[in-house]
Amino acid sequence: MAYQIVWELGFSPCAAMGAALLVLIENALVTQSRLMLLESVLIFFDLLAVLSYLKFFNSQKYRPFSLSWWFWLTLTGVACSCAVGVKYVGVFTYLLVLGVAAVHTWHLIGDQTLSNVCVLCHLLARAVALLLIPAATYLLFFYVHLALLCRSGPHDQIMSSAFQASLEGGLARITQGQPLEVAYGSQVTLKNAFGKPVPCWLHSHQSTYPVIYESGRGSSHQQQVTCYPFKDVNNWWIIKDPGRHQLVVNNPPRPVRHGDIVQLVHGMTTRFLNTHDVAAPLSPHSQEVSCYVDYNISMPAQNLWRLDIVNRESDAEVWKTILSEVRFVHVNTSAILKLSGAHLPDWGFRQLEVVGEKLSRGYHESTVWNVEEHRYGKSQEQKERELELHSPTESDISRNLSFMARFSELQWRMLTVRSDDSEHKYSSTPLDWVMLDTNIAYWLHPRTSAQIHLLGNVVIWASASLATMVYALLFLWYLLRRRRKVYDLPEDSWLRWVLAGALCAGGWAVNYLPFFLMEKTLFLYHYLPALTFQILLLPVVFEHISDHLCRSQLQRSLFGALVVAWFASACHVSNTLRPLTYGDRSLSPSELKALRWKDSWDILIRKH
Repeated sequence: MAYQIVWELGFSPCAAMGAALLVLIENALVTQSRLMLLESVLIFFDLLAVLSYLKFFNSQKYRPFSLSWWFWLTLTGVACSCAVGVKYVGVFTYLLVLGVAAVHTWHLIGDQTLSNVCVLCHLLARAVALLLIPAATYLLFFYVHLALLCRSGPHDQIMSSAFQASLEGGLARITQGQPLEVAYGSQVTLKNAFGKPVPCWLHSHQSTYPVIYESGRGSSHQQQVTCYPFKDVNNWWIIKDPGRHQLVVNNPPRPVRHGDIVQLVHGMTTRFLNTHDVAAPLSPHSQEVSCYVDYNISMPAQNLWRLDIVNRESDAEVWKTILSEVRFVHVNTSAILKLSGAHLPDWGFRQLEVVGEKLSRGYHESTVWNVEEHRYGKSQEQKERELELHSPTESDISRNLSFMARFSELQWRMLTVRSDDSEHKYSSTPLDWVMLDTNIAYWLHPRTSAQIHLLGNVVIWASASLATMVYALLFLWYLLRRRRKVYDLPEDSWLRWVLAGALCAGGWAVNYLPFFLMEKTLFLYHYLPALTFQILLLPVVFEHISDHLCRSQLQRSLFGALVVAWFASACHVSNTLRPLTYGDRSLSPSELKALRWKDSWDILIRKH
């Protein structure tokens, strides 16, 4: 594909062969592909999208709306959706192709030789192939994915309760068939929708807050309320009607609706969820949340909460198990029940802090809860109720999420969930990549010193970066000269030069620069798609210098000899790094030391 792309851009077979050979001898690309890692598949579809678009663009000149024209246009859209399907960063190349196609379409609209109907057909064809087909293909991937992978797995907890309940086994065995509508007297567990730093449930236990914290601040000394990341009988709460004393469900059940005032009674201790104007343990700007203990002092209970269903369709919406996302707004202070995410000290058993957020800063998942396990309470006596809370939940009604709901949640989780925010020993920054100032140890033989490292060919990496700079300077120079009506290049050569830069230099930029804005942990392999586009640009710049900047045959010959010597050095470096690329033989300490080119280069500089 590297050969074909350079060829379709209008450059010579020699330049195309150079691009292909450079891809073949680049050690980092070889290592990544041999170990079947995602970047190789991503690069494949990135290049396929660019190649398909170039073939479509070239067939546009001679055979518009032919079978091959439709084939390459459709394949462009499919390849773009496949690139995004491999990794989300594939969207950068997709946007690049869309941008180039938009510019070409804009010029097509201005073509006076085409009729209005013909222009409209071109626009519709591109919209269908480059927008609708990629979207439909991407949806198809996940339709098959969710249809085949319908069982519970070890990492279900990062998904919502509704998503988990739609899977076979796991949470579905507990929740499938539970009563759908939450009623007064319902026994529920409340899971926080935020799920950070870990998924957890609203929890209380008989331990109380310390009278005095380490900082010297005082507390209410009432029963602790936390968020607990494990299933536990102390996660059960009873939804109580403030106007009635009973803690069981009526017959027929009376459902709780959006805007209703409720009390939350802790199932095992029968104390009411409470918040008041006392600073939270670790978040002094927020209110403490507790289960009320009557110490016969001037601190009355403040245990009324207004139910706010966030995803309601009407103001009369009924609170539903799993499906409803709710907030609890404190009636007295307007504080919202919120997971702060901070870990309490040992006196709080390292559980997560729950606070009353008095200053509402808009919607945030940390203030949203949903009912995960639910049953209708039947026992009024405390001892009988404790036995009931220890027993499994009952099954009455089944429910499933729609495909689009599961698809949307899965996309959002993939975008936002991070497995670990800690720094990795092989992590690096985008600036390290260009200078090849980092590597990744992929494998080490348990008995010998044979090993595999993700390490690039320094000659190719440095030359590719230099070629990108040369292209940018030449492009700006030609652009300024053309503004002054000085045309150094024939029009066809200029258009070929611009298109090559848009796809190759542009492909490097869109696949590299966005990483400066990302807060995730980054590694050297993130640079490989951008590097591949830079490698394609390298022979393009060489040929341009030879054809347009070398004025005489002697200059061309000297430059050609220089390019051959440069390529020989790249092959030599590739062969030198071969033991770390393939891991096929042991290396002695002296051989390993000799491969540390950067240390050797630094020593050479210091000597001179």
